[in-house]
Amino acid sequence: MKHTDIKEIFNATDIINQTVTVCGWVRTSRDSKNVAFLEINDGTSLKHLQIVIDKALDIEYEPALKLGTSVKVEGTVVEARQGSVEINATSISVIGTCPPEYPLQKKRHTLEFLRTMPHLRGRTNTFNAVFRIRSVMAAALHNYFQSRNFVYVNTPLITGSDCEGAGEMFQVTTIGYSQDYKNEEEYYSSDFFGKKAGLSVSGQLEGEVAAMAHGKIYTFGPSFRAENSNTPRHVAEFWHVEPEIAFAELPDVIEVAEDMIKTVIREVLDKCPDEMKFFDDHFEKGVIAKLEDLISNEFGVISYTDAVKLLQESGQEFTYPVEWGCDLQTEHERYISETVFKKAVFVTDYPKEIKSFYMKQNPDGKTVAAVDLLVPGVGEIIGGSEREGDYDKLVAAMKERNMNLDLYTDYLDLRKYGSVPHGGFGLGFERLIMYVTGITNIRDVILYPRTVGNVR
Repeated sequence: MKHTDIKEIFNATDIINQTVTVCGWVRTSRDSKNVAFLEINDGTSLKHLQIVIDKALDIEYEPALKLGTSVKVEGTVVEARQGSVEINATSISVIGTCPPEYPLQKKRHTLEFLRTMPHLRGRTNTFNAVFRIRSVMAAALHNYFQSRNFVYVNTPLITGSDCEGAGEMFQVTTIGYSQDYKNEEEYYSSDFFGKKAGLSVSGQLEGEVAAMAHGKIYTFGPSFRAENSNTPRHVAEFWHVEPEIAFAELPDVIEVAEDMIKTVIREVLDKCPDEMKFFDDHFEKGVIAKLEDLISNEFGVISYTDAVKLLQESGQEFTYPVEWGCDLQTEHERYISETVFKKAVFVTDYPKEIKSFYMKQNPDGKTVAAVDLLVPGVGEIIGGSEREGDYDKLVAAMKERNMNLDLYTDYLDLRKYGSVPHGGFGLGFERLIMYVTGITNIRDVILYPRTVGNVR
């Protein structure tokens, strides 16, 4: 049906006294002696549009007063208080009725309560704002890479190899539970692919394949982790941004990561002022100032070895002890970024034992050319590295981890046929949204969160 988006009503400069048609869901309503009021929202704007109903016009308005009802309104745009606009209705049509048991009757609900109804929570102010930020941020990421000659590639979601080598993969099968097979080999040989398959934990390995042909590529799609972790920062299905850059060493990877983060955040601040003010007011006081500060300063850089020394000499009591070779915990990462640097900081050159097999081995024989980006308030938000380009060193690292080399023949071939220095990083899209909005639980920045014991 023909209608004008509510966002366009608010943004237009020459719309006063024009006749328009708008559609939306009733968010609030009130009825007085001579006038009734509706506030409707169609999802295009955080602000609701007020509809004024003059009862003298004999408009049938009563069915439209129920919250959640969808309506079509025709009327004239007039000036409202505080420089805004509203519509004097000439007709109202109910598109879809809504019963009294509609669960979003109150103005404020807890996020925990709203998680029980993911199909409805998008109609609240919070999720209206969250998913619009998510949309703008996704477009900003695509624009960033597209404008810099990166090729967007779609890596497979079903794979026969584990990128991280950690084994935390969801199995893909058409057989399911069965006692008809003598052993695992017979089971998998009878399955759809004739071998063991799982959902991808990362598109990096295939991304490297593409980068060896196209130079600079990025992936942006879902990844899956069968990690039995029930924390506010983990979901089993999340969206992953993974650029891969040929003819690049670790400093080049760091440069792209910093520029990307700053560019994307700047675009969100510029394009979503109403949403960002909402989050500043209701979720994290000062979040806009925090982001402005982040993008206005050069990110710090420190080696893992220096970071460990700094933590050990800090005099700070940590829940997890710090020693060289340990995996830095969130409390360590936040101390480095919040207390020491007071800004975003890259930590480089981690011990090879705590990092993935594909990372380039440094000349010291103990560390790899890895990098994590730590930001105040969160900790790690990006993880990356220069990749190992030497065939023999890569094979040795894989054998140390008892990996099946037959599953990685394509990947190893890249080191035989014109290998070049290359690297990249992974950004958990939802974690960046959390950082930008101040939302503290990852379940609240994704439409349908998948967690342990929860699929809907």
